[in-house]
Amino acid sequence: MVHASLRAIGPVVGGAEGVIEALHLAAGREGTLLMILGAECDFDWVNERPEAEREALLADAPPFDAVNAPVFHEVGNLAEAFRRLPGTQVTDNPSGRFATRGRLAHDLLEDAPWHDYYGKGSPLDRLCRAGGCVLRLGASPDTTTVLHFAEYLADVPNKRRVRRTFRCQGADGPETRVIECLDDEHGIVDWPCEDYFATILREYLATGNGSRGRVRQAASELIEADELVRFGARWMTERFR
Repeated sequence: MVHASLRAIGPVVGGAEGVIEALHLAAGREGTLLMILGAECDFDWVNERPEAEREALLADAPPFDAVNAPVFHEVGNLAEAFRRLPGTQVTDNPSGRFATRGRLAHDLLEDAPWHDYYGKGSPLDRLCRAGGCVLRLGASPDTTTVLHFAEYLADVPNKRRVRRTFRCQGADGPETRVIECLDDEHGIVDWPCEDYFATILREYLATGNGSRGRVRQAASELIEADELVRFGARWMTERFR
């Protein structure tokens, strides 16, 4: 699973596509690349309104286009280039949209859960069970999506949950759907310090786990996904209980 800042990496022949080509070469023919996309949804603002009002507000909205919708702006240009490449597979969840390419692409995304899309049975869970890694190329320390799976595993009471409403394409035409999940925007608990994902990543790396190096100009890490998730779940259990 790749998180990258093209700006941090610096100039590369071929730009974003050149970075993706290099990642494919590094992973090899038997490898698989996974990215989180999210989505830019013009009508996402309705989820700031009371739930009883949302369906009416979405009545004239076009259904979410999982294939063509741009990635969430905070995810970055590399993910957008990855999404656009022919043959990239994507999930249809407007809140938790993933993309993948390679040998295990179908296995990682098939029948991905609609609710709790970062939890059990999610592409993140499958990444861990497949022995996958997280590759961070100059990415912000608070953007390590696999730690959302750790939020589901942490033994913490009263985790904050949210319900979001979207206009989607159903079998018989456009329909309104609700997604229920842990709060992946504001966190599962109130935490007065810095983003706790950044703290977990820094403390994990301080144990000596993971491999560090530079990719062009970017300080980078390669981390075993399951190991980081277990560390993160323990960290949250100890502090949030």
